Amino acid sequence: MSIPKEEEFEESIKELSEYKNRLEKELVRISKKLKMPHTKIKSILNSHHELNQIKTILSKLNKQKKNITLSR
Repeated sequence: MSIPKEEEFEESIKELSEYKNRLEKELVRISKKLKMPHTKIKSILNSHHELNQIKTILSKLNKQKKNITLSR
């Protein structure tokens, strides 16, 4: 297995970030339709399992990208 290039990390980070943003917007949109209070919406976003997984993965990808950049 080859080591991913910096550009591959950037593309993965970009796509995953875009997905995360769409998911957050959709959750907010639905919550607002249900007339939920702002604090409840924030709570839902903070406790949403998939969003938390994405944030963790993004953090790892950014660290790996940084390590690749520094090792050059």
